[in-house]
Parts: sequence; structure tokens; C-alpha cells
Amino acid sequence: MKFRYAMVCSSNQNRSMEAHSLLKKQGFDVSSYGTGAHVKLPGPSLREPNVYEFGTPYKHMFDDLRHKDPELYKGNGILPMLKRNSSVKLAPQRWQDNAADGSFDIVFTFEEKVFNMVIEDLHSRDQVLLKSVLVINLEVKDNHEEAAVGARLALDLCEQIEAAESWEDSVDDILASFETKHRRKLLYSISFY
Repeated sequence: MKFRYAMVCSSNQNRSMEAHSLLKKQGFDVSSYGTGAHVKLPGPSLREPNVYEFGTPYKHMFDDLRHKDPELYKGNGILPMLKRNSSVKLAPQRWQDNAADGSFDIVFTFEEKVFNMVIEDLHSRDQVLLKSVLVINLEVKDNHEEAAVGARLALDLCEQIEAAESWEDSVDDILASFETKHRRKLLYSISFY
């Protein structure tokens, strides 16, 4: 594969990790991140989320939730999701703290708010490399079923981008073709490192 990809959602748990897992299995050079202040997972009620710091190992979250209420967290898919995540990487990472990871060619976000945060962060960085980065938002609801659909769509788009001679020259055609084929509207922006 010729490009480096980043998958970004709010907590680096569901949407970004589903896509990270699928792209990694397909041989892509891929990383994943979240943009939130903390990692939030559903709790016993909407007002009682489970909150962790970025960098907390997925295994720790798994053990913590399995101890709290194994039936609830198995039934709502959180324990299987955390198990998958721990097979992909150690812990959730925050996009705004990723400068040491180097530059990416393509960044996927799965929510417009996250897209805006990634663009804002890229614009606030020193742009010394003058290397372009394509940031694409593919809107995906934050549930397990939609995350799986979103990951397959992201893979399809990554394969189209990989097949292009140069994404800079063909990005409009690639994205328009994708939108027509999948009936999904994409947002995109080009920034620089």
C-alpha cells in the first residue's frame, strides 16, 4: 500500500477501531485516534457513562466493565468490542496528541464534529513539511452495526484511492463516484503538514 491512513472518531473505540481492524487485516498502513477529552463508553444509563483517560489499555477497560456488570456489557456489545480493540492495539490514542506518530496521507473521520476538530488541529500545527493530507468525513452512526458498514465503506474508498495514480489529481472523481455508488454524502478538505 502506498498511503498512510488514520481513522478518527470521538473515543477511538467503535467506528475508528472497526475501520482500523478491517484495514489492518487488508494490509493497509493504518492508525486510529479519538478527538474527545476523554474516552466514554456506555454505562448503566445515559447519565452514567464509563469514562477513561486516553492511554488506558483496552484490556483494563474490559476487566473493569466485566467486573462491574458482565451481562450488561456483554449484551450491549461493549466487551466484545473491547476484546477486538485489544487485538488491534494497546490503548485508545488522542488525535491532538499524535504529532510524534508522523504524517498521514489520508484521514477518515466518522462524524462531522470530529472532522471539524481534526481540520482545526491540523491548521493549528506548524506546517513545515508542506505535505498534503486529505481529510474525509464519512458520517456513521455510533453503533456496532453502522460501524461495521462504515468500515466496509471506508475500505472501499481506500481501495479506490490506492488504485489512483495520484489522489491529488483524481480526488474529485473518486469521491463523486463513491457518493453515487453508495448514496452517501462525503465532506472533505485538504490540509498540510
